[in-house]
Parts: sequence; C-alpha cells; structure tokens
Amino acid sequence: MFISEKSKNKKTVIIGAGASGLMAAYFSAASGAETIVLDKNEKTGKKIYITGKGRCNVTNECDCDEFMRHVTRNPRFLYAALSNFSPADTMAFFEESGVMLKTERGRRVFPQSDHSSDIIRALTERAQRAGARIMLRAEAESVRQDESGRFTIAVSGGGSIDADAVIIASGGLSYPATGSTGDGYRIVESFSHTIVTPVGSLVPIITKEEWPKALQGLSLKNVTLNVKRGKKTIFSELGEMLFTHFGISGPLVLEASSALAGGDTDNLSVYIDLKPALTPEQLDARLSREIAENPRRQLDNILPSLLPSRLAELFPTLLGLDGSVKAGQITREDRLRIGELLKRLPITIDGFRPVEEAIVTRGGVSVKEVDSSTMQSKLVRGLYFSGEVLDLDAHTGGYNLQIAFSTGALAGKSAASPAD
Repeated sequence: MFISEKSKNKKTVIIGAGASGLMAAYFSAASGAETIVLDKNEKTGKKIYITGKGRCNVTNECDCDEFMRHVTRNPRFLYAALSNFSPADTMAFFEESGVMLKTERGRRVFPQSDHSSDIIRALTERAQRAGARIMLRAEAESVRQDESGRFTIAVSGGGSIDADAVIIASGGLSYPATGSTGDGYRIVESFSHTIVTPVGSLVPIITKEEWPKALQGLSLKNVTLNVKRGKKTIFSELGEMLFTHFGISGPLVLEASSALAGGDTDNLSVYIDLKPALTPEQLDARLSREIAENPRRQLDNILPSLLPSRLAELFPTLLGLDGSVKAGQITREDRLRIGELLKRLPITIDGFRPVEEAIVTRGGVSVKEVDSSTMQSKLVRGLYFSGEVLDLDAHTGGYNLQIAFSTGALAGKSAASPAD
C-alpha cells in the first residue's frame, strides 16, 4: 500500500527506531531501497510503549481538516504528509498487520488489546518483512556527507555505514529514559540547520498557590479549565485534571499547556469551573435550596454534596469562611461568593515542569528549512527528517503519533525514490 516505484541500488539509513523511524523504514524498504535502522536502545519503540498509559493512542479517527485544527505548531507544513498517509491509512496499516483497533471517546484509536506492545510488534515486523535491517544498541555518533553527496554514518563501537540518504527520526527531549535525549539536534546542527529551542508541550503546570499541593492525588472529572490572555479566551475545555505535589496535571492541563508552551505566562487568568453543567443562576438556586433545607447543618457538611470531600474540606479556607458556620447563618453575599468560586476557582501559573516530563517536545528542526512535500532538507540533498525531531506538535488524542507516522511514511518513501 502507498508504495512508490522500486528504487535501484539506493541505500537509506534511518536514525531512530521509534514510531516515525519504523514507519519510515517500512516505506523505504518496501519502495526497494536497502534500508538500515540504527537505534541506541536495546529494543524498538521504547517511547511507544508508554504512550496512552501503556495502551497506545495510535491515531485519531478524523479527517485531515479536523486533524489540522488540533495541530498547535506549523499545521500547514503537514498537509502533504497527512494527505500522503492519513489517520485512515494508519488504521488500515495496523489492521492489515493483524492489530485490531477500537475507537473511544474523542475519536481516540487504540489497539483492542490495550497493549502498546502490539503496535510496536506490528511496526517492527512490517519493517523487517519489507527488508529493513534494524541494528539495536547502535548509536549514530556523527553523519558526514562527501562531495559526491554520499553520507557516512559513524556508529558507536567503531565502524561506519555509507548511505545515499539519511532520515533523522531520533525524537525530541521528552522522556529521555526512552532514548529521546536530543542526539538528533547535534547531527542536524552539524549540517547548519536551525534548531528552534526545544521546550515541553503537553506538560504539567506549576502553580504559585500552595493549596493545589495539599490536594495531591485528587482527580477532578467533568470540570472546565479556562485560560484567558487579557480578555481573549485562548483555551476552554471540559475534561479531567489532577492535583499534584507541584500544582496541576492531567489531560485538561496538558492540553492547555500546548496553547502556552514556550510562551509568556504574564497577563494570564486561569480558572476552573467546578460546575460547568450549571449556569450561575442554576447553581445559586441549588445552593439556596440546600441552605433552606438544612439550616442547622454546617457549611462543611453541605459542600460535600457539591464537591469531592478533600476539596470540600479545603473550600471554606479558600473562601475565607468558617467551615463550622451553620447554613442558616450564611448570608446572601457569602452564598453568592460560594457560587462564584465554584464557577471560577482561580489558579496562577508559576511555570511548567521540565521538558523531560513533557509528553512531546515543541521546537526542533525549523520546518522553514524542510521541503514539506518530501521531508527532505532544503539545505542538504539526501538528508530527511521525520517525527518529533521536527518543530511540530499537537493536542493529545493520537495526533502526535499520527504526525510521527505521516512524516515517517513520506520521508521513507521520498528517500527511496530514484528522483530524490
């Protein structure tokens, strides 16, 4: 499927055996090129293994136009790659490989087994069956190009490999334990390419307030996180979030961070709507009813009907009220303040966790220096890029893995093409 005409005697070396590198290996080998994959790890797909909490959110079952709306960095650059290998193509690829898939909430696609290892196995086996040779514990220490355009890749432990084309699919800086330690940037810079400063995207947030830390481990479901810059809303989504020892995390927070990554956190107002299903008027009516029906109960005992117990216990302190006050003694002004805080619980961003803790890296090879129709460098003929090493990232929900698959597929096919 999707294979170009067979190349003749062309040799491709791919640096990185992750999602993008393995997909590139399949398309390069299936297009007829002698294909070698180098990876310093002891096994393929180490980062794939931990994606989706080990379940692997393979892609998102949406069309290309909808997909682009979820790409937060350089979406237009992806048109050719996504048109060449779409989410539908990704799903077909894995099902043809014997991995049955399922679509869950938010159109997120997972293997039916809920095992990311099935995705890794399919990618690895398809690449190998197509003819790719995968060399593990083999780090590319340097890449050089001679006057004829041929590349020489120095490999750890001594020795070197010659190639007509090199694809750098070495990942970014997130989750360094999986091998994403920025090695590819050093190689890229040796060819005078620009590296946009890597920062974390889809990363937990550090708060100035101490109270979120007191709620460490508490998860909130069906709340809305709102972020404004001045008067402009830049993020507003319903979902789940988590309080941590440093501030906040969870799907909603990671999603919000992608709108802020690498940006200025000044002039931001961030707040949680704890009761998004109720209008302020409906919420006030409910509070009024609770107070009227339970005039002798303490505020501490009324709030758990509205909030998780740990947050309910802390809530009077956030309001500046005595939790032991009887409901019948709560003034109208205090009741309105309770409702206001339930709808707009403020959070102040003090920064982000390190890029090593981010799900993906924002930054990397400047896409201005890459031909989007082939993934080939505009500066060095025969040099290609795919995946997280590029300055591309998107929301959670399978979009980032799809970027890896799409750019890898296009890079692999292009590198093997006799015309390139």
